[in-house]
Formats: sequence, C-alpha cells, structure tokens
Amino acid sequence: MRIELDRPRCEGHGLCEEAAPALMHLNDDGELVIDVPDVDGAGLDGAQAAVRVCPVAALRLAAA
Repeated sequence: MRIELDRPRCEGHGLCEEAAPALMHLNDDGELVIDVPDVDGAGLDGAQAAVRVCPVAALRLAAA
C-alpha cells in the first residue's frame, strides 16, 4: 500500500506523526513529510493509524 497526502488539505496538526513516527514527520515549517510512502506488514498498521487520526482527512492509503 502507498500513503498518499492531500497537501492542500493538511493543516500540520501532527497527529499522524504521533501515530506513525517511523513513517512520517513534520518538517521545521510544519509541513508533513512522508519518509516511507510504500508500506506493508508492521508499517501498514502505523499507516492505517495515521490515516484514522488525521482530523482533516489529508491522508489515505492506495494500492501501490
């Protein structure tokens, strides 16, 4: 699966980063950077959690 970001929708709340710090982080400007866009196995669990907690639905999982 691939993590996709709707950048204009993202408001930089950082909940996704808290849910999946091994996969993504907020840069110094408060913009989300997806470090590991393609996930499976244990990474998929973190990605699903990040998608769930995003308050503005800026993240989604798509088939790679």
